[in-house]
Amino acid sequence: MTKRSVQHATFTIERTYAAPRERVFKAFSDPRAKARWFVGPNDWERSDHRMDFRVGGKESVSGGPPGGPVHHYNCTFQDIVPNERIVSVYDMHMDETKISVSLATVEFKSAGAGTRLVLTEQGAFLDGYDDAGSRERGTRALLDQLEAALG
Repeated sequence: MTKRSVQHATFTIERTYAAPRERVFKAFSDPRAKARWFVGPNDWERSDHRMDFRVGGKESVSGGPPGGPVHHYNCTFQDIVPNERIVSVYDMHMDETKISVSLATVEFKSAGAGTRLVLTEQGAFLDGYDDAGSRERGTRALLDQLEAALG
């Protein structure tokens, strides 16, 4: 029998991008734009990115290193205020094992001609498969990829 556990954690990441709010928001809200940066490491195998960007809509993508395990991201959009915020709930699986459930809020604020993005995640990390430090590092890497896509 697997020993069950849960670790709760919250982290916030702030970034400033040279692009206007509308463009940064579009990078999150347009399926083609998001598929350019919301991906795992280059050597990972990937599934199709699917996104229905509306309140109640779903987003999913999966991938992993050759030979596995496959990491699955499944999201439901809870609140959307165009060019201001996105609130979503998502779970992560590693193969068939659920490893976390998170509430994520992304805020888009004007910063001169650019955008200050504030991402806050509140997570429940399950049974020792994942932790807040790993998730924060992964999220920072995704935001680096966003910056490159906006460049």
